[in-house]
Amino acid sequence: MSDQFRDFIAVLAALDKHGVDYVLIGGVAVVLHGMERLTRDVDIMVKMVPENVERLRRALHEVFDDGSIEEITLGELQKYPVIRYGTPNDFYIDVIARIGEVAAFENLDYEVLDYQGTKIKIATPETLYRLKKDTVRDRDKMDAAFLLELIKARKSNPPR
Repeated sequence: MSDQFRDFIAVLAALDKHGVDYVLIGGVAVVLHGMERLTRDVDIMVKMVPENVERLRRALHEVFDDGSIEEITLGELQKYPVIRYGTPNDFYIDVIARIGEVAAFENLDYEVLDYQGTKIKIATPETLYRLKKDTVRDRDKMDAAFLLELIKARKSNPPR
């Protein structure tokens, strides 16, 4: 496991510990569903209530000693659909309030994945596919193709 991926997991563990209402989407979610790919950021969609954004800041402070975390506020998330936080560890966390008219926290389906003792709220393959299927970036098209195959495989071999 790379140092950067370990950092990603540390962030997700802190979110779990502090009870943050979030759903992991984006590249790290696709990786945790089984696709081998590189990514330089963690994408999380958060529930837009003051207490949750406060829990998010506390979780991030646990991982990073960085005063700029305080700039992540409910007001800023209401104004901007995404706040990109550049961590001191040289990667980004995209804190997402909404994706246009396509998605908000309340309409994301997720499952809880136990990754080496860390409980991760991860978007289902169906949800990730819905978010990626109509995008124009090549990497998202590859993600969507992978997710579609995963969805088909799950339907033909449901868990017992």
